[in-house]
Amino acid sequence: MTLKLVLPKGRINTKVLALLSDCGIELVGGDRDYRPKAYGFDLEVKLLKSQNIATMVELGQHDIGFSGIDWIEEQNCQVEILNALDFDPVKIVACIPEDWDWEEMKEESKKGRKLIVASEYKNISDKYLNKLGVDYQILRAYGATEVFPPEDADMIIDNTSTGSTIRANRLKIVDTVMTSSTQFIANKDALKDTGKRKDIDDLLTLMQAVLNGRDRVLLEMNCGSDEIESIVKLLPCMRYPTVSPLYQNKGFAVKAAVKKSEIRELLPKIIAAGATDILETAIRKAI
Repeated sequence: MTLKLVLPKGRINTKVLALLSDCGIELVGGDRDYRPKAYGFDLEVKLLKSQNIATMVELGQHDIGFSGIDWIEEQNCQVEILNALDFDPVKIVACIPEDWDWEEMKEESKKGRKLIVASEYKNISDKYLNKLGVDYQILRAYGATEVFPPEDADMIIDNTSTGSTIRANRLKIVDTVMTSSTQFIANKDALKDTGKRKDIDDLLTLMQAVLNGRDRVLLEMNCGSDEIESIVKLLPCMRYPTVSPLYQNKGFAVKAAVKKSEIRELLPKIIAAGATDILETAIRKAI
C-alpha cells in the first residue's frame, strides 16, 4: 500500500533526507521538483513549506510527514507524533531592541501602553502574552520578522537556532517562549488502517534502527583469560557483549555496541583492565 509522505522544504530537509537515505530510501528529482520519486519504499512524496505540513497531515491529505513541534502547536493540529527526532532544534524567543528595558515595557503595558508584537506565531504569541498579563496587539509577520523593531513593533516573537540574526538586527532575547525540533508525525485515521499502519510501523522501525546506529559504535578488543571478567563488567552494551575464544585458546575476542558518548571515559578503563587490539567501528543500523 502506497503511503503519502510530505517533506519540508528548506533548512530541515537536509537531515530528513539523510535519515531516509540511511533507511535505504532514495528520492530522485530536480531542485525544483516538488514531487520526487521514491525508491526503496512504497511512498508517494510531496514537498511543502514547513508551516503547511502538520495541517495537511491532520486533514488526511498525507499519511505521514515531518514537522516542527512549533507549527503543530501553533495550528493546534491533531496529529500523532511517532518519533521526536530532535533534528534542527530551535527556540521560540521574545526579543526587544537591545537598549530597551523589558521590565519597564511590561509595567507600561499594564498601565495602558499597548505592546506591538510582530510574529509568525499568532497563537503561540497570544498564549505567552496573555500569561504575562500585558496589553498587546499582534502583527502577523510573513518572514523577516526581525526587521520590524523599533519603528514598526516593540517586540518580536520568532524562532532562532544561534541568535546571530537577532543580534545582527540589534535585538536582545528577553524570554524563551518554547523550544521546538523536527517530529515524525502521522494522520490519526491512517494509523487505524491496518495496511497503512503496518507500513508506517515498518518505516518507523527502519528509522529507529538508523537512529540507534548513529548513537552507538561497535567496540572490538582482545584480552587474556585472566582479564575477561573485569573487561566484560566494564562494557555497557545493548544486552550482553559477544565473547569468542581466540585461536589456540590464547584469550578472548570481545564485541559490544557502546554509546558514542561513553567511549571517551571507557577506553582508558578497558586498556587499564588489559584489553588490546581495540577497534572502533561505525554502526549503520541497530535494533
